[in-house]
Amino acid sequence: MEKLTHDAQKLFNVHLTSRQVTLLTTYEQQLLEWNEKFNLTAIRDVEGIRAKHFLDSLSCSLAWREQPPRRLVDVGTGAGFPGIVLKILYPGMKLTLVESVGKKANFCRHIVETLGLEGVEVLNARAEDVGRLPKHREKYDWAVARAVANLSVLSEYLMPLVQIGGGMLAQKGESGPAEAHSAERTLKILGGNLRQLIHVTLPGVVDERYLVIANKTAATPPAYPRKAGIPGKNPL
Repeated sequence: MEKLTHDAQKLFNVHLTSRQVTLLTTYEQQLLEWNEKFNLTAIRDVEGIRAKHFLDSLSCSLAWREQPPRRLVDVGTGAGFPGIVLKILYPGMKLTLVESVGKKANFCRHIVETLGLEGVEVLNARAEDVGRLPKHREKYDWAVARAVANLSVLSEYLMPLVQIGGGMLAQKGESGPAEAHSAERTLKILGGNLRQLIHVTLPGVVDERYLVIANKTAATPPAYPRKAGIPGKNPL
């Protein structure tokens, strides 16, 4: 974990306390154990978990710098990335995790309980359904997702959850710039506009990484998100 704390400080100016390191260590152990039974993630080695899950999640801090989210929703969180790592970093933040696969949602609940994290809600649901619920629609100052879908599709999942003045953050690979360009029209329909792309370098990871950031400037029309499955089949 010493390398992780050093890299987090050097790359993202994130200082991890000894308590945060302890929580991440427990998280890592639980992930390795559960992975043997449930195939939660393709990354199964300690170095991979620390670089491609933990550090990759911490890179989101570059999007908001000194103003971290007060309420964050993580859509398609899988085994809790980036949401649970960000909750460890920002203990006061309210977090909602959305995951449609039952075994992954169960793991997230287990981790939240094991780590004693407060103010976390885990929804075993589709993003399109959550975006239509009054309790969640336009209630978050940030919505985040990692490698869930093409950005045009992802925007329809995330934007309805973001309040006006908030932001949407998509963690993307090398296709990030092209996807951002092609999603600009979709973002405008949903009440958003593209703000910036941040290039992210992770030690030992050759793949290109980008944070694609969009602002929410107007209310999302009531027609969106469309019913579950439609955004993926017929992107805006």
